[in-house]
Amino acid sequence: KKGPVLSKPVRKQRDLDHLVVIDPKKDVPFVLETIRILRRKLRRKIPLIGFSGAPFTLATYMIEGGSSKNFLNTKTVMFSTPGMFHSLMERITETTINYLAAQIKAGAQAIQVFDSWAGALAPDDYRLFSLPYVKRTISALKPLGVPVIYFVNNCGGLLEMAGTSGADVIGIDWRVDIGKAITRLGKGVSIQGNLDPCALFSDRDTLKSKVGDILKKGSRARGHIFNLGHGILPQTSPEMAKTLVNLVHDQSRR
Repeated sequence: KKGPVLSKPVRKQRDLDHLVVIDPKKDVPFVLETIRILRRKLRRKIPLIGFSGAPFTLATYMIEGGSSKNFLNTKTVMFSTPGMFHSLMERITETTINYLAAQIKAGAQAIQVFDSWAGALAPDDYRLFSLPYVKRTISALKPLGVPVIYFVNNCGGLLEMAGTSGADVIGIDWRVDIGKAITRLGKGVSIQGNLDPCALFSDRDTLKSKVGDILKKGSRARGHIFNLGHGILPQTSPEMAKTLVNLVHDQSRR
């Protein structure tokens, strides 16, 4: 429920000075070994997607020390010491690129970059403090030859800019009409989304209707990956999750 928690937040230059860029092979070998094991077990039947938080979202956890409702500490650092904030973003971006590249080399067949808290930014601040680092991350991964999905939570005011990130697929939350999102993004990218996770607490008929509506609108995109509009809630019934998957498969075949 809390998400990542850091005991020593990064809010001053001295905190930043202590950070190091990790080597995935040495520092998180268990992640890479897990990917290798999964690839062997899946045997090409199911695509294996690697993932990481986007640089800005990772920065919020590092500065806040955990989750936040208003990101006051993050925005204080961002606005009062922008040079330090950009230096932090540089280090996070380098680490993120190394981490995702290692996942791809271990066997991940696609990558998803989650910008869970980008929607907390005003459009101009997103353009200055977040988007350049997303673009750099995606650009560095492209030569490795796997598709990149970029998910932006609460993306209504940022959608067109997110579409310039270089990602192959833009993931959207449930607060945006998927049909309108496709129009706003244009034909250059595919789309992922965007069922409200709480819809899994409804009945089968309601869920079927919502799935059908999203699939119908999503069919206008260059490509559409059905997904929730954010993470699945811990209280979700496994049976309803299974029902959702079956509904998507059944209605996609028509």
